[in-house]
Amino acid sequence: MKIIEKEVLSLQDKETLLQLWNNEYPVKLNYQAMHDFDLYLDALAEKKHYLLLDENSRIKGWAFTFLREGEDWFAIILDSDIQGSGNGRLLINELKKNKRSLNGWVIDHENDVKLNKESYKSPLPFYIKNGFVVVEDKRYEGEKMSAVKINWKY
Repeated sequence: MKIIEKEVLSLQDKETLLQLWNNEYPVKLNYQAMHDFDLYLDALAEKKHYLLLDENSRIKGWAFTFLREGEDWFAIILDSDIQGSGNGRLLINELKKNKRSLNGWVIDHENDVKLNKESYKSPLPFYIKNGFVVVEDKRYEGEKMSAVKINWKY
């Protein structure tokens, strides 16, 4: 596996990432059309993308950082085929090289379902194991997601 950094994604990249997003995140967070996915990405400031490629240069994971209200935020998605094999840690460590602090929203329950009808497994234990702390008094409660804020500091 190798990681490549990009500030601008190609249409092919975005098509693959939209499929990865829709397969791995809860159905409630899915985007039905590329246009909607583009609107989400375009609204993020100072984006940097990190693509995890397999030996055949296929995208198997994606992390991205962006600026929100003066703080560095991130998101990570891994193909379920490679979860639990150290690749998430590889991506997190790559993000940490370039930032002094990272924030994210993490679903901290297992009440959501993925596109394939499997339960969405909360990644919170993974983030805690990788040095993040839960910001206890910060939650996001919306119609599509219930999540807790996490933070890592250098």
